[in-house]
Amino acid sequence: MRRTRSTAPMRRLVAETRLHPAELVLPLFVREGLTEPRPITSMPGVEQHTRDSLRKAAVGAAEAGLGGVMLFAIPSVRDAVGSQATDPDGILNVAIGDVISEVGDALVVQADLCLDEFTDHGHCGVLTPNGAVDNDRTLVRYAEMALAQASAGAHLVGLSGMMDGQTAVVRDALDAAGFDDTAVLAYAAKYASAFYGPFREAVESALVGDRRTYQMDPANRREAAREVAIDIAEGADVVMVKPAMSYLDVLADVSAVSTVPVAAYQVSGEYAMIMAAAAHGWIERERAILESVLSIRRAGADHVLTYFATELAGWLAEENR
Repeated sequence: MRRTRSTAPMRRLVAETRLHPAELVLPLFVREGLTEPRPITSMPGVEQHTRDSLRKAAVGAAEAGLGGVMLFAIPSVRDAVGSQATDPDGILNVAIGDVISEVGDALVVQADLCLDEFTDHGHCGVLTPNGAVDNDRTLVRYAEMALAQASAGAHLVGLSGMMDGQTAVVRDALDAAGFDDTAVLAYAAKYASAFYGPFREAVESALVGDRRTYQMDPANRREAAREVAIDIAEGADVVMVKPAMSYLDVLADVSAVSTVPVAAYQVSGEYAMIMAAAAHGWIERERAILESVLSIRRAGADHVLTYFATELAGWLAEENR
């Protein structure tokens, strides 16, 4: 067995999984009203962008050969129904237009379709009088949000809210409005994970409590297959497993049966752990990043959302020179 591990060229020759920049998607945050980028303390190296710095980051992603960017936005004003999410002049929708104008021919410009960044209660949907998330009223808002994002130019809308029926409602709304070419990414197997903590800082989440009534239980594996099958049947163009590293078994299951491309999200907590351990000298930063993303691809992801995307693409380009 050691013969095929003996040299770097031999290991490269027989490698079963490879990374390419086109398989990477960079999540980006833009905050309304900023005059200069604001560092996110729990995610060293990641920032809340201004509209101008967002454009520059998108250009950097395109120059690195990434497959796409995923946009998240933080509005200045929030309310119970997330009104800014559907305002054509809301920060996410204008940011989509900004990025499309800069790199729309070079990247798949993706937008997060969820209300949590826009609501004053931090949940992913509209609430009932007793504080529960109202699934069907939320679907109405998702359809409106999809049309706003598609009108702004988004190539792909990322349905991350985990409402039942969301994929069908959004697909139908897009088709009825003539946005046949706008793709739908369903966060099909999104778990109620502890690893989203730094993201909550990034979007200045107002959430009190948790999302366990609509996101998946980390104890469940087979349930993911049901979620994925439903989303594909409802018209998803891509399905997502989120988080990635603690759910590689789920990712492998999904990739084995999915008839559409499979994405996986290396989430904020995964990023923060690698950065913190590397900062203490406990792990080798570059090797850990490469290995972590490679493991997600090896488990079956066709592309990976990761905050390391642009930097990692640079390393891959150097390696292939």
